[in-house]
Amino acid sequence: MTEVVDYDSLNVLLKASSKELVLRLCNQAFLYRDLIQPPAEVVHKVAEGLTASEGEASKLLRSLGNLIRNVLYIGCTDATSVQAVFPSDFHKNLKDLLTRIFAENLTTWRNRSVNSQISLPRLVDFDWRVDIKTSSDTLARMSVPTCVLQLKVQENPTRVDTAPETSTMNVELSKETLDTMLDGLGKIRDQLNSVAQK
Repeated sequence: MTEVVDYDSLNVLLKASSKELVLRLCNQAFLYRDLIQPPAEVVHKVAEGLTASEGEASKLLRSLGNLIRNVLYIGCTDATSVQAVFPSDFHKNLKDLLTRIFAENLTTWRNRSVNSQISLPRLVDFDWRVDIKTSSDTLARMSVPTCVLQLKVQENPTRVDTAPETSTMNVELSKETLDTMLDGLGKIRDQLNSVAQK
């Protein structure tokens, strides 16, 4: 579902002192795109940077955020498809600048959007080592190899302006458990490959 964009409020960007400021504002609008109202301190800084009122700054951030959401939602992939989103009577230089910024950041924004969706924790990294468990008593000596698997997992983000936390979990696997797990992972890989080929 596309969002309503107030294109007139984007004209406040014409007061920006540099292209880098416009890029920074686009990134802030992306960061706070899911909030009803951007944080007051962010709105205040934007208003100061553009010598605009806080109302204009707030409208600008909301409109930019909605525009970015629309561009991502309709699946724009290049500058031409981004430019088609703007109305024909929109300021040409501002349209060209925003188109260039959006086209350069589409991949990053799309990846961040996907990663910020509510989902299960994600496996970020893993490490492993083989240990030998030993025990002895008066009757016999025992040596059992085990695999210690360390999983680094990224939790779901709880706030839009902070990076999600990562946690580490250690799991001990016997040879039999490891064989079963590897067999299951092989089946999962085969299923994913068959689905990807369709």
